[in-house]
Amino acid sequence: MEESVVGSIGAGALVLVGVADGDTQEDAEYLSRKTALLRIFADGNGRMNESIEAVDGSYLVVSQFTLYGDCRKGNRPSYIEAAKPEAGRAGYDAYVQALKKFGRPVETGTYQAEMVVSLENDGPVTLILESRGRRPT
Repeated sequence: MEESVVGSIGAGALVLVGVADGDTQEDAEYLSRKTALLRIFADGNGRMNESIEAVDGSYLVVSQFTLYGDCRKGNRPSYIEAAKPEAGRAGYDAYVQALKKFGRPVETGTYQAEMVVSLENDGPVTLILESRGRRPT
């Protein structure tokens, strides 16, 4: 097994992207906008009040279909809500391209590959963004 680094960033955000069956380009646009505008970085007073642009950060975007693993029944996750690989790839690519429009550097993992992803978390912030049930924009 050949090992190589396909994406790496310094300060910024690791974004794990799961694409659901039925997700659309509109969903990708909504989520990229939400991601880019989130104020999750500390300001001068230590409050989460700055966007990734304000802190000159980057994104590492990794496909993660297992986010749609449903563990409510039994002991083996069901991935019935996850998009099939072809549609998942299209949704992932749409999200990455939409996020790039906000002008920050975007690195990616390799779609549908087993990867070792390392994270050094500077603060206890982990958020879930979903397009389902969103308010109209």
